[in-house]
Amino acid sequence: RRAGERAAELAVHFERGRDYQRAVRYLRQAGENALRQHGYREAIEHLTRGLELLGTVPETPERIQQELSFQLTLGAALIATRSYTAPETGQAYRRAVDLCDRLHDTSALFPALNGLWRFHLLRAELATARALSEQLLQRAQRSGDPELLLGSHRTLGATLYWCGEFVTARAHLEQGIALYESRLHRAHAFSYGLDPGVMSLTVLAQVLWTLGYPEQARQRGEEALMLAREIAHPVSLMHCLTFVAAMLPQHRREPQATYEHADAHIAFAAEHGFVQWGWMNTFLRGWALTELGRVEEGITQMRQGMSGWRAIGADLHRPYFLALLADAHRSAGKITEGLTLLDEALDVVRRNGEALNEAELWRLKGELLLRSQSTAQSRTGAKV
Repeated sequence: RRAGERAAELAVHFERGRDYQRAVRYLRQAGENALRQHGYREAIEHLTRGLELLGTVPETPERIQQELSFQLTLGAALIATRSYTAPETGQAYRRAVDLCDRLHDTSALFPALNGLWRFHLLRAELATARALSEQLLQRAQRSGDPELLLGSHRTLGATLYWCGEFVTARAHLEQGIALYESRLHRAHAFSYGLDPGVMSLTVLAQVLWTLGYPEQARQRGEEALMLAREIAHPVSLMHCLTFVAAMLPQHRREPQATYEHADAHIAFAAEHGFVQWGWMNTFLRGWALTELGRVEEGITQMRQGMSGWRAIGADLHRPYFLALLADAHRSAGKITEGLTLLDEALDVVRRNGEALNEAELWRLKGELLLRSQSTAQSRTGAKV
């Protein structure tokens, strides 16, 4: 029988006997075992109950340390099933940061701040995300710890990518990758919720595409996929599949490949309960349909994906979504609607600083304005 099942049974036994300290210990063990075996919902159940019981235990440094472990493990489980941006995810990591401060625990502070960084990044709160990632790098540089430097270069590189600072983003991501060894850093996926090597390579592939190096982007993307499959950590694999296997073909305007990958990823997301990745891939599948001639059906799916993404609290990627949706409206001959979507996207860029797609937004706006002017002239000529 699995150790996790035994731990869960022992937790129930001790809780019934009102030995809450032992019950908490076994609930933590059951939660951690479930997380390692990718039983995310089961992990959340055990960890949430453990935190409830901890409330009955007198507050001591040991109890605070126990709660910190619970909150960090709970955060990693919530990332998988409730999303990076769920209020309870942010709450778990904020509480973990507070507990680290009370305990002066710098080792646990890195995964806690990392979780909080990801929460703000996916909510497109880029100023906060940038401040957190810079703080992480400064702390890592002071410590000189290669493991902490690896994670902090990754967080700052990813943040700068979304801010449109591609050259500096590339430098940080490459520094992080140079420090990564899968044999040594596999535990990161458990404590941080994502493997740092997979994430760094995945984002670097996107950066290289944006900088105009499509072949290097393809190579780094393939490295990311190979590593993600080798590690077999479902959340890291889902992240990589979405951004490399589905999104890079979209950038290359390969609708059939995008459709096939996104469709498979939707099934993978449903199997594991990865809600946010299901919505992202629904959007990408919709884009592919518009390019394959099923324009109205595709636009409907794009809107569904974007609405679902925002419903879970995520706002990152919105300019990208709106750009592709505006282009789909151009294909459908709906120029006015397309221009309205682009104005919304440019307003988002102005408000939150997500400059990644700004140049493409202006290019599309120019194209749609030309199309609008041409249509107006044609109508005038027809009347004459």
